[in-house]
Amino acid sequence: MDHTLLTAALACLAAGLAAVAVLLLRQRQITARLRRRNDALAYEMRLREDELRHLVTTRLPALAEVPRDQPVTVPGPLHRRPGRADELQPVLDLAADLVARARTQAEQSATATLRAMMRAVQSLANEQQVAISAMQERHDDPAVLEDLLRIDHMNAQLGRRAQATAVLSGSWPGQQRSASSLTDVVRGATSRIRDYLRVRVTSEVGVAVVSRAVEPVVLALAELLDNAARHSQPSTPVEVNFQQAHNGVAIMIDDAGVAMDGEDLERATRTLTGRRRADVHALGDPPQVGFAVTGLLAARYGFSVSVDTRSPYGGVRAVVFLPTALLTRLPAETAPVPAAPEPPDRTRTTPGGLVKRRRVSAAPAEQGGPAPARPGRPARDVAAGMGAWQRGTRSGRATAPPDSDPPASEGENSRP
Repeated sequence: MDHTLLTAALACLAAGLAAVAVLLLRQRQITARLRRRNDALAYEMRLREDELRHLVTTRLPALAEVPRDQPVTVPGPLHRRPGRADELQPVLDLAADLVARARTQAEQSATATLRAMMRAVQSLANEQQVAISAMQERHDDPAVLEDLLRIDHMNAQLGRRAQATAVLSGSWPGQQRSASSLTDVVRGATSRIRDYLRVRVTSEVGVAVVSRAVEPVVLALAELLDNAARHSQPSTPVEVNFQQAHNGVAIMIDDAGVAMDGEDLERATRTLTGRRRADVHALGDPPQVGFAVTGLLAARYGFSVSVDTRSPYGGVRAVVFLPTALLTRLPAETAPVPAAPEPPDRTRTTPGGLVKRRRVSAAPAEQGGPAPARPGRPARDVAAGMGAWQRGTRSGRATAPPDSDPPASEGENSRP
């Protein structure tokens, strides 16, 4: 009896120990599984913290610094795990959309403000031009005329800069004008730059620019001539010549300045295509608008501009190619006006090279006696010569009022 009870007790004890062992094993397995799960969760939290830190310190700043009109490329996630997508990509997409909207709004606001300001400046420049022209007609004193012509020239430069800035901000370059010969177009562009005396036209061509493209070509040439003059020695000339082709005419501008390196040349080529919209926020300080406005005008009106050729003098050769669609021929009665012939007396030009204008003498009856004999050409010839000079130098300088509508037919670097 006692032996049976002892056996039963041992059996119960063994069963209990087995149950305890099973429970302890199961508890250990559960504990290990929980520990692994906690470790995995802790690892995931660390990864998320790293990714969030990477997002804030690297990815979002890179997104904000992407230049406009370039593909948006930002660094990827810090930890790339197979089979798992970038969980923060929706955040980047939302941020990219917000950045694009903010940039667009900022640019629209800036260009609208700039356009309004340039309207005011152009209006004042036009009013000043009228006043200067009226004073030139009233005065015949050589010293006064010299000062007026100098002021006239400075006002032309002011008008060109305001006009170029207005074009970059979305305005049109000016009124639709009558067709003009290429010689007059180049002369008009030359009259708008500071170092106009250094520009030499070494050839001629018997074609003209159609009316709708005259002002854009004049403005583009003025910017290229100014760029060539500013980036070459003051003692060197800037040469302009023409080359006819079967499908148009090339206007070549050669300077003896510093050539562009590969990076500058690539940037200039990209800007001059006009496919890259000019960003007023990226023009630099001081703003470099020359190539930007030239490329914009070229793309808008259908001509091309390149600066990828070295000039014979070691500098840069800028080539403006006008296709046949932008060219015409002037009737005989409106052929290109020749430059005013040199007057017989040296008092006709100032030391700076500006032409002086002289009022035609009154009739003898108005002066109360016979007029003294005047050597040289008759007054009629002098007036005709002065008219020719004025038609040439002013042919490219007239612009439309700032609020004029566009024609019905129209739809940087170290060297700006």
